[in-house]
Amino acid sequence: MMLRRPSAPRPLRLATLAAAAGLLFALQAMPQTASAQQRDPTRSIGETVASQPSAHYAFNRFEVHSADGQRTWRVHVAAPKGAAPEGGWPAFWMLDGNAALIEFDEALLAELAAQPVPQALVFVGYANDLRIDSEARTRDYTPFAGERPVRSGGTITGGGGADALLEVIERQIRPEVERRVATDPTQQTLWGHSLAGLFALHALYTRTGAFDTYAAGSPSLWWGDGALLGEPEQRFVDNNAGRPARVLIGLGEGERQVAHRDLDDPRVQVHLRRIAAAPPDSAEKLARRLSDVDGLQVTYREFPALTHGPMFRASLMWALHAVAGIADHSDTPSRADGVDPNR
Repeated sequence: MMLRRPSAPRPLRLATLAAAAGLLFALQAMPQTASAQQRDPTRSIGETVASQPSAHYAFNRFEVHSADGQRTWRVHVAAPKGAAPEGGWPAFWMLDGNAALIEFDEALLAELAAQPVPQALVFVGYANDLRIDSEARTRDYTPFAGERPVRSGGTITGGGGADALLEVIERQIRPEVERRVATDPTQQTLWGHSLAGLFALHALYTRTGAFDTYAAGSPSLWWGDGALLGEPEQRFVDNNAGRPARVLIGLGEGERQVAHRDLDDPRVQVHLRRIAAAPPDSAEKLARRLSDVDGLQVTYREFPALTHGPMFRASLMWALHAVAGIADHSDTPSRADGVDPNR
């Protein structure tokens, strides 16, 4: 997509926000198949490619702990079999590593290994068998305090641990990865979805050079009342021009619409506050603004009909396609739904 310079943003008025929210709630819900429903975050990951022999990748794992011993991250590393190129393998890092593991199978590993220079794979997850650890990711992937709705009808508040996790990645996880597989420090991708997509953008803003590609799928720009769209973005624009980086931002078409109409539902009330802070076109407008920053190569993609949950796989497969050169599997169903994407 060619990104053009956006017009200067104007202050939002409450009346405009209310009208926008009313319009969104009047939209018809987009039809969803079973695979398009929000997946149960409490499900176990079960058997994955990391627990089975592979002809193409060698897997191992390790754990790192926070200084206070209260937090533990489990990291799976997959090295292409064969001699590493001079300078090391490119590395593709994935947040929500437990869930990301589910999306890989031997056929995908074979396709990755068949590329002229395969990627080493780094899955940064948690030391449990949950597909998604909601409490931990809310703490770790958010750069400032905020709140988000949960299925029970309440909200989770807290957050602000992104900088601490970036320190863990730089000082603990990356050295351990290097001890296990030689990677090229100039070819490192960081991918994340939702809150982890927000984290990827925060890493771009604060750790330019730590990765060369930052892939944000459905980034939760609403977190902290849209704070990332304010001073952090402006500070990055003012101070980082000329430093090269590639940025991928993806959004599902269905994420622009709100299907729930029960205004008494606390989740809907929180979502209305989100809309006020970060309207549905915020990701696209952010991509347009970042495209004007000297040194950045920015691509924005919208995925027809997809809602937030299915964007996990779609954005991951798109990023692998864009970075590793494999075929684009973003339109295949998730393995988390019990469907073989290769059928």
